[in-house]
Amino acid sequence: MPGLYDVIRLLRHAGEDSAIKGIYLKCNGDPNGFATNEELRHALQDFKKTGKFVYAYGDGITQKAYYVAAVADKIYCNPKGDLEWKGFSTEMLYLKGALQKLEIEPQIFYAGKFKSATEPLREEKMTDANRLQLTELLNDFFNRLLDSTAAVRGLDTGVLRKCANESLVRHASDALNYRLVDGLKYDDEVKDEMRRKLGLDKHGWINFISLGKYAKGVDWKTTPGKDKICLIYAEGDVVDGKGEKDDIGSETYRYLIRKARFDKEVKAIVLRVNSGGGSSLASENIWRELSLARKEKPVIVSFGDVAASGAYYLSCNADSIFALPGTITGSIGVFTIIPNFQSFFKNKLGVTFDGVKTAPEADLLNSTRPLTAAERVYVQNEIDTIYHDFKSRVSEGRGRSMEYIDSIAQGRVWSGTMGLSLGLVDRMGTLQDAIDCAARMAKTNDYRLVEYPEPKGFLERIIGSYKHSAGMKAMQEELGEEGMRTFLTLKKAKAMVGKMETRLPFDLDIQ
Repeated sequence: MPGLYDVIRLLRHAGEDSAIKGIYLKCNGDPNGFATNEELRHALQDFKKTGKFVYAYGDGITQKAYYVAAVADKIYCNPKGDLEWKGFSTEMLYLKGALQKLEIEPQIFYAGKFKSATEPLREEKMTDANRLQLTELLNDFFNRLLDSTAAVRGLDTGVLRKCANESLVRHASDALNYRLVDGLKYDDEVKDEMRRKLGLDKHGWINFISLGKYAKGVDWKTTPGKDKICLIYAEGDVVDGKGEKDDIGSETYRYLIRKARFDKEVKAIVLRVNSGGGSSLASENIWRELSLARKEKPVIVSFGDVAASGAYYLSCNADSIFALPGTITGSIGVFTIIPNFQSFFKNKLGVTFDGVKTAPEADLLNSTRPLTAAERVYVQNEIDTIYHDFKSRVSEGRGRSMEYIDSIAQGRVWSGTMGLSLGLVDRMGTLQDAIDCAARMAKTNDYRLVEYPEPKGFLERIIGSYKHSAGMKAMQEELGEEGMRTFLTLKKAKAMVGKMETRLPFDLDIQ
């Protein structure tokens, strides 16, 4: 399947392709983040400027799907379907009670009062600080939905807010009454309307083509040019070493950035970041490589759905940072987890441990006993040092004082809109805007894109995708939705044990 930037370029190509007359947008569920949907909206709006039509249709249209569909010329809903209009919410899973019953002490250290990544392990409910930041974040995203809908549909934001607050949109007919859709039709009726628009009779065949098939049938990616602009996709957890295929491994990305730095034909580097962070040391190492590259050529960063914590750390020294209103960013803070399993092993399993050592701290940070007072001081000092270094990197990269950075840090997450006003990002813009900026800074308009990591072979993609989907599907069926959430939360916690982490909160899933 094409990635996001592939979709953007395919839509651009379709706008210039005389064989393409319009787009039929199926808008039921939408797993995308808010920034991804922003990019899709921009691409669809550009497509409409060519004079071609965009129709949107859904049986059950979610709020995220509606945000994209709202730019269409016509939006239709199944007469027996529904359109979701209820505001946004998020829910976090808390494991403190379970750990207490198991007699496992997580021993958590952190810097930043908003650093809520460890909250599920040390609290039974949201802290006031986390509730504040998430409330403001969701309100910002919801206001964006209200404002954009009001603008394209010619509606009043006050009425739209009332519809959500009073649950006035429960059925498809309600969506029509409040002018959120243009009509209630079945799929065949929408296609009949498209036939008339295309000048076909009622039995005329509409030649629909999916984006995946369209990508295989047209030459949409060839961009001849004398110079190169290197586009590096950084998506997943920031980890030490090479990492897996869905990770931002520090060794892998240092190599890619260095390769682009040493290539004299590469006139600028664009880093596309979509990550909630991870290892503080890996973030520092990638930050270092980007800083070296910036001394030789422009380095532009484009934030996707999320670019926070360690992902913000590695990005903060770029020449320019682009984000979108729906980007989640910030979260400048640090934490670590060092579990104490002593009581669990002894009281639950009947297992005890003993040993010898040649120095007082030879078994430093051992997870089979509680930390000593001296060890606790040592770990907190390490956390505070990394937090200071993190803020220093941001202060240097953003050209702001340490005092100011500290005031907006504390592990707090911000939307892209807030990040722009605070100086965490430089501009609102899409990935294409970031690439255009890189070309201007490199003083070239005769360039081609080179993209890393390079796409995997067909067989490797199929096998990898099958193994991942089959395993996850089997677990989902066995554990159920809530059991799966608990498993994934524990899995993330296990990966963090004993590491200095700059990472977003668990499962920030906004519905």
